[in-house]
Amino acid sequence: MAGYTPATGDEQAEMLDAIGIDSIDELFAQVPADIRLNRPLDLEDGMSESEVYRFLAGLADTNLDAERIPSFLGAGMYDHYVPAIVDAIIGRSEFLTPYTPYQPEVSQGGLQVMFEFQTAMSEITGLPVSNAGLYEGPSAAASAAYLAMGQTGRTGLVTSRGLHPHSRETLATHAVGFGATLTEVGLDGGLTSGEELEAAVTEDTAAVFLQNPNFLGAVEDITALGEAVKAKGALLVVQVDPMTLGILRPPGECGADIAYGEGQPLGNRLDFGGPSFGFFCAKEEYLRKMPGRIAGETTDVDGRRGFVLTLQTREQHIRREKATSNICTAQALNSLAGMIHLAWLGKEGFVELGELMARRTAYARRLIGGLDGFELLHDAPVVREFAVRSDRPVEELLPLGDESDGPAPKLPVYPLGRDYPEYEDCFLVAITENRSVDEIGWLAHMLEHAQAGWGEHIHDHDEAGEPVANDHDGAVTGAVK
Repeated sequence: MAGYTPATGDEQAEMLDAIGIDSIDELFAQVPADIRLNRPLDLEDGMSESEVYRFLAGLADTNLDAERIPSFLGAGMYDHYVPAIVDAIIGRSEFLTPYTPYQPEVSQGGLQVMFEFQTAMSEITGLPVSNAGLYEGPSAAASAAYLAMGQTGRTGLVTSRGLHPHSRETLATHAVGFGATLTEVGLDGGLTSGEELEAAVTEDTAAVFLQNPNFLGAVEDITALGEAVKAKGALLVVQVDPMTLGILRPPGECGADIAYGEGQPLGNRLDFGGPSFGFFCAKEEYLRKMPGRIAGETTDVDGRRGFVLTLQTREQHIRREKATSNICTAQALNSLAGMIHLAWLGKEGFVELGELMARRTAYARRLIGGLDGFELLHDAPVVREFAVRSDRPVEELLPLGDESDGPAPKLPVYPLGRDYPEYEDCFLVAITENRSVDEIGWLAHMLEHAQAGWGEHIHDHDEAGEPVANDHDGAVTGAVK
């Protein structure tokens, strides 16, 4: 203990005397002697600060990130451009360091941020009420299930197989604690089967979970699918990609009772998987059952504009049995980043971004779908992501080069077989505004290389998808070494 406790022997003796024991070992008397470590820890010699920095920098250099190689990974997390203003604002100490506003009257800036965030999310989802954010997308799915069960008094949950696997897994876990049943509806042509959905929804169904675009990138007809849901009195819950809402009808206009999703595409970098934030919007009738916190606008005694925490559903704030979440401080900064990003884009920019992604996705889809050995998994409309089937196992295609001399970097696409055994020969390609036409051509070029076994001369493609001669194999190789 002396090696880790900054106290002299006399100080230790004084502390032991104060609690009435003779030695530090007596503190661990209940720990069996045969499981105690009876030797010093076998630690290597320490490093200086500069040595630690060089060591960690060397480890970091072994990673390939989205700034060093074009990334077409998606599946819920996307490489969007984060404007400089986001870091400039969230880096301010008044946003970066404060704890949750337990005394909201002195946290006007933080409450205004929440209010502005709620307003933005309500506008893009087409639903009148938004909370101040949640931990991430899948936990928002669980909150939606809890709300639906409380609202309807039912215990059945129905999910589309096109719902994000993490959301489905989270719902399955929470269903055990909720005492709920979970039914999954299959896909037909990349889209949720309307026939299966209608058969799955019963008088005991509390909510049906859909995603738009779904995990395969296909744009669902939420309005049509929702008719079977509404006919049985269940709630329609839709997971949405916020970046697609600039060109897709918002879920509120499609009949959704609740819309939620992963907020990472808004103002948050990939950062090796997090942190991110979740958002949760609903019809006004579900206001008092919503998770988290809701900030509202008011006036003070002098008539000045002010902000308050209108609702708090955390167990610390209301009777425990009435609590609907334990969300507190976490993700408030990430939600702020999302709001700043939306404000920076503006309404016109938000639409233009969606249109840009759709155009480049259409180009990438046409280019890759026309390659020998590859075909599109479905013909449904897409916005920023699409699924491709290969006539070779996907895991064989992923290495960026010959692996005979050791592991090679991996092609930055998402193998669908990780979550869908029926699609082991398929992968997802995600497009953001960060992916240029040249980079899309690079991806097609690398897929051709992989398909040919890295042994044949491959062509580039122009914007029309036609092959053109190239001589940049070395440049491509250099980019990934």
